[in-house]
Amino acid sequence: MSSVDKKDESGVYQRVVLKNASPYHYMNVCLELEDESTRLSAVELKQFIITGLKSLHGEVGAALPFDVLKYDEDKRTAFLRVYSRGLVKLWCSLTLLGSYQNQACAFRVLQVSPFLLALTGNSRALQLD
Repeated sequence: MSSVDKKDESGVYQRVVLKNASPYHYMNVCLELEDESTRLSAVELKQFIITGLKSLHGEVGAALPFDVLKYDEDKRTAFLRVYSRGLVKLWCSLTLLGSYQNQACAFRVLQVSPFLLALTGNSRALQLD
């Protein structure tokens, strides 16, 4: 939450509170496939997500702008960036994707944050020596 002090027409300062000042949300997602040996490139992953958006939200959903910032082909994990107003549509379509090339699949949303830096560490996977 952030706040900004603004001066109105009468010269009086007002405090304006913005609940989410970040224009983007970042998602750390993992694609789990029935056949673990199946390989996807970053382009194929993005096309698969667009297909899911289109099947759930139609052509308007398929036009939702999002980016694959980083993708690990071995673990099939990706960092996605989406405008905050499109987060729910993207998340819903990821949740409802159930098959890839005639095999069962599921997206696991590992982390979501309006700040990219927050996704760099995961306290749940912290290994202490």
